[in-house]
Amino acid sequence: MSELPLWAAVPVAMLVVAGGLLTLLGCIGLVRFQSFYARIHAPTLGTSFGMIFVSLASIIYFSVTGMRFASHELLLIVFVTITTPATLMLLARAALHRDRAEGRSDVPLPRSMRQNEDT
Repeated sequence: MSELPLWAAVPVAMLVVAGGLLTLLGCIGLVRFQSFYARIHAPTLGTSFGMIFVSLASIIYFSVTGMRFASHELLLIVFVTITTPATLMLLARAALHRDRAEGRSDVPLPRSMRQNEDT
């Protein structure tokens, strides 16, 4: 296995550490926040940005050591960046529908059921 030059090792290490810290912050937010609606935001940020940083580090590492551009990670970045917010939105809408159907009072009403605030 060839060694990674210092000019590539430093950004790879920084990107991996940054990605790991963002993912850790997302996990801490998942545990720390109390309601479902607050919990769904933190892991999404950790998943999206943490994965982007780790994938960029992988692109640099395998491009330098393999002497070719590693493009597979770009597909990973695109697909996870697209699917994570869509999944978050669907989960939030399903939970909101469930909570409204159960008649919970801490869930905001839909716009059509709110009273006009101007009157």
